[in-house]
Amino acid sequence: MTTNHLNIETEAGAPIKAWTKGVPVDERTLEQLKRTASLPIIHKWVAAMPDVHVGIGATVGSVVPTLGAVIPAAVGVDIGCGMSAVCTTLTASDLPESLKGLRKAIEQRVPVGKGSFREAPEGQASLWATHFSARYAALLEKHPTLASKDPATQLGTLGTGNHFIEVCLDETDRVWFMLHSGSRGLGNRFGSVFIEMAREDMARHQRNLPDRDLAYFEEGSSHFAEYLDAVTLAQEYAAHNRRFMMKAVIDAAVSTRVIPPFEAAVMAVDCHHNYVAREHHFGAEVLVTRKGAVRAGAGQLGIIPGSMGARSYIVRGKGNPESFESCSHGAGRVLSRSAARAQFTVADHEAATQGIECRKDAGVLDETPAAYKPIEAVMAAQADLVEVVHTLKQVVCVKG
Repeated sequence: MTTNHLNIETEAGAPIKAWTKGVPVDERTLEQLKRTASLPIIHKWVAAMPDVHVGIGATVGSVVPTLGAVIPAAVGVDIGCGMSAVCTTLTASDLPESLKGLRKAIEQRVPVGKGSFREAPEGQASLWATHFSARYAALLEKHPTLASKDPATQLGTLGTGNHFIEVCLDETDRVWFMLHSGSRGLGNRFGSVFIEMAREDMARHQRNLPDRDLAYFEEGSSHFAEYLDAVTLAQEYAAHNRRFMMKAVIDAAVSTRVIPPFEAAVMAVDCHHNYVAREHHFGAEVLVTRKGAVRAGAGQLGIIPGSMGARSYIVRGKGNPESFESCSHGAGRVLSRSAARAQFTVADHEAATQGIECRKDAGVLDETPAAYKPIEAVMAAQADLVEVVHTLKQVVCVKG
């Protein structure tokens, strides 16, 4: 298989393989990658995807394979965050001329921002009781600080930041519903508590770390198994959260009564991009942490979204072993949220999102398209990791 990556040697520790040709990577990001690569638990190398940028602890857009250890901050606090997309039998001609009603219908059915349901809907309450409640209680019995706001009421809710719901058209004008979200307050609490536990464990063992946020649990230690139990629960919660939201989006489209009857399972894709999994790579069983990266095994479908106003892609993985069978999870930020808010105006954002039914106010300036890398360059840089199956362009965007 031909490869398109850069080999970056480090002074100490593992090398870095970076799929960043033709996309900007700042020095802070490179230094952060090198700090991660310097850890003694790294297996072979750290892989950097073309959307790579500075994160807390580990770099967003990095793939971190570890032997007998896991780094909670590399997984992060949005555990199980990922994407879902469903292709429908609708076409562009089936949509009403004004899409404002569809956006409002979605916003009425899916709590956005920091919102949740006052009471968990029947489906969410039942799933929580049968699938999650006992496991959650067992974790809280050991660590009461893991408790978060009633998680059942947040199943089926969007959250804040870069989470979104979109209605898109593909290259043949078929309508897709697509969304991006994770494990909400539950995952945030799990991540925050275990990151602090790892820091404390490292301090007790007097380990010299290049960054305190790279503290890790070694297999066999008191918190290792507990953390993996928590991560597994949060990742499953995140997948179900997206499933409930997708049903609500479909129901919202039906409720407008101006969209004809349709089917919504022509093609369905779901993928995590903030998670850890046990996998086999280069002769070893390893824990692979993808912090802002998608599994791209041979034939495996994934989603790579662009920013508001940019194209998104349904992709098929090529199973490239050099990237630990991974690809990017999006375009990747080129400006921090504060820098974007300082640099762009509402008028800039309106121009960048012309023709899209979405928020056009100061509250979303940190998500304006120019805050992100050009998605076309990102896709070109990883041509040896994935092939494009469908190209999507949003016509409605609901932001958290």
